Amino acid sequence: MRQIGNNEELAQYIKWCSDHHKSVGFVPTMGALHPGHLSLVDIAANENDIVIVSIFVNPTQFNNAKDLEKYPRTLDKDAKLLTQTECNVIYTPSVSDVYPTSFIPRNADLGMLDTTLEGHYRPGHYVGVVSVVQRLFDLVQPQKAYFGRKDLQQVAVIKTMVKQFNYPIEIKVGETVREESGLALSSRNSLLTTTEKKEAVAISELLFEMREWSKVLDPLACETKAIKKFEETTMQLEYLSIIHPLTFENLIDEWVPGATVCIVAYCGEVRLIDNLELVPLT
Repeated sequence: MRQIGNNEELAQYIKWCSDHHKSVGFVPTMGALHPGHLSLVDIAANENDIVIVSIFVNPTQFNNAKDLEKYPRTLDKDAKLLTQTECNVIYTPSVSDVYPTSFIPRNADLGMLDTTLEGHYRPGHYVGVVSVVQRLFDLVQPQKAYFGRKDLQQVAVIKTMVKQFNYPIEIKVGETVREESGLALSSRNSLLTTTEKKEAVAISELLFEMREWSKVLDPLACETKAIKKFEETTMQLEYLSIIHPLTFENLIDEWVPGATVCIVAYCGEVRLIDNLELVPLT
């Protein structure tokens, strides 16, 4: 495994891959790696000749300066973890590598994705996501790119961008990896105190309860019951919504295959995100 920290060296490596007909799988991350990230690396290694993992805390997708400042940065630990996988390259660019003065991002038409749920509560967030992912795709030029289902709306944004920009890249989605308690793995979990981490388990417990409720309640009733129950926890709910898996429209009366509950809550000052498919895809 090698670490590449500048675009010139990366370009040389990508050329070598092309010249030697090596397929490239790409796992973009913001670091603070956990087993969820490593599971994506494993999937990529099984499907490609070369696996490149980027570690870059993207400033343009934070609409809260304090959130950016607090975001965990653990490069040495991340590199050590990746040596235990089949990762071939860690790409660790600077801000100027990703956003040179000559870079002019293309704007994607995200429609409802940019105005609902994360788009509503984090205005400008997906503009930043689109900017950084298109730039990384242009630099790495992978055949396949890997993302986690935990950030379901982000996956939908990236798929939309890839289609609109005609990128010859297949987007692959890995399932959410959870701790034994059920808590979805997240880089932000490292910011939780021991007590908060125990409290945060209530998020996933509620989602799995909702899967049972969905067998007898309509979406609106299921959602209403869940919000009321969440009020019994110590956390602050930002949103809980049962959505159509493709359009992200809120479901009211009828279930659809792939119907998913999306939730964001604050445990202390830490913003946690999770989702769960309530109705299986047919």
